[in-house]
Amino acid sequence: MGESRRERAGLIAQLSNMEPYPESVPINNLVQVEGTPLTGTAPLDPFEFVRTIAVARITMPGAMVRLSAGREQMDEALQALCFAAGANSIFYGDQLLTTSNPQAEADRKLLARLGIRADGLDDVRQRHAAHSA
Repeated sequence: MGESRRERAGLIAQLSNMEPYPESVPINNLVQVEGTPLTGTAPLDPFEFVRTIAVARITMPGAMVRLSAGREQMDEALQALCFAAGANSIFYGDQLLTTSNPQAEADRKLLARLGIRADGLDDVRQRHAAHSA
């Protein structure tokens, strides 16, 4: 959200070197909100965003890499690339963050179209525990 590539890589390196690394790693794409300090910031290149997702996945294989803020501004193709690169979680529902999310029905349709099924919380915890052991 305004960071350089080096800053994003540094943060991911810090997180991935924690023992254990975080169970949840939200990756946000800047949503420009009028009146905030980052209004007018150049948007992050979509492929750079996908790379960030991929690096988080590679370095933290058991984490829930969450495709978070900014999804409403992403088209389906970019979201699909993020899932292919390693995102395995979204914030679901009308508004769970500071800014709105895609509508729940749009998310259900996208996930179905991509052949992605939702895991339960127990599945997520077991996967993280296995990778953190």
